[in-house]
Amino acid sequence: MSVSGLCQICESRPAQERCGNCGTLACDVHYEDGKELCVECAAQADPTQPSPSESEDVDINRL
Repeated sequence: MSVSGLCQICESRPAQERCGNCGTLACDVHYEDGKELCVECAAQADPTQPSPSESEDVDINRL
């Protein structure tokens, strides 16, 4: 699916996909191809997966 805009999770990379569950626009880093879900929905579906905030480096100097 072709989408345009920024990833609604990291807000820094171009969105490549739309989550099949919640509709969130996600970049390739924050999208699970096999599940067709954003990482947040994929983590809710599989509680053994770390949440995006636990697995992602936080850049405190980003703003």
